[in-house]
Amino acid sequence: MPAQRLLPTDIEGRIPPSPAHPVRLYTRQMQANSRFPRHTHAWAQVAYSHTGVLRVQAGDTAWVVPPSRAIWIPPGIVHEVWVVEAAFLRTLYIDPSVVTDALAQCRVMEVSPLLRELIAAMDVRRPLAPAREQALATLILDELRRSAPLPLDLPMPADKRLRALCERVMADPGTPLTFDALAREVGASTRTLARRFRDELGVNFSQWRQQAVLASAIPLMSQGLPLSRIAQELGYNSQSAFSAMFRRAFGQSPSTFLHRPGPEAEAA
Repeated sequence: MPAQRLLPTDIEGRIPPSPAHPVRLYTRQMQANSRFPRHTHAWAQVAYSHTGVLRVQAGDTAWVVPPSRAIWIPPGIVHEVWVVEAAFLRTLYIDPSVVTDALAQCRVMEVSPLLRELIAAMDVRRPLAPAREQALATLILDELRRSAPLPLDLPMPADKRLRALCERVMADPGTPLTFDALAREVGASTRTLARRFRDELGVNFSQWRQQAVLASAIPLMSQGLPLSRIAQELGYNSQSAFSAMFRRAFGQSPSTFLHRPGPEAEAA
């Protein structure tokens, strides 16, 4: 595995957003296996790339960001970002004065064709005319508020035995071990762990395990691996069974989810 490339987290030389300029856009060509270490900032952030997969950690929750989707990070949230695959990253910095309560939590979100084109329209070398900048910012903020969240968060518990079980599944999402067998491995009863799942994470083991499978599937799909192989690696008896689970989660097939039509031309 190649060495991880640690990146600076500041935006020295860049102008932060303000009430007069609530949306700022910055772009950067990212190498695979790069990481922005833990940091925070006073403004909200939207990270988006048409290609490549991102992984974001904030507190005890991780998010996987597929190609052509974005992640919303509210102001003041301590987070770190991994660039899993090479990507041309477009990042919006958004002034906290325009952040509503509806966007108070981190989330992976859909990027509509309109939002995609609005982001591209802000990506120009010369400063935008004030009226155009204001119009684009207003539309971007409206589209962000309307963007549908995606179930790509993977919360992690604080309880040591429950966390050990979750880490075991994350290390091998396709493990054939049942909940009972995994509970025995970590030295706890299924009743105790089932209660802890509900109390700490608000879901049961099956729901959490599906989230872990989806988080593992997205990078494999982005690499172009056959769905039959992905299904096998993630513990499904057939490609159709995996595809059915994926469709229930996202409302579309894996191939439709990954290959979105009409991408804008990416900068080099």
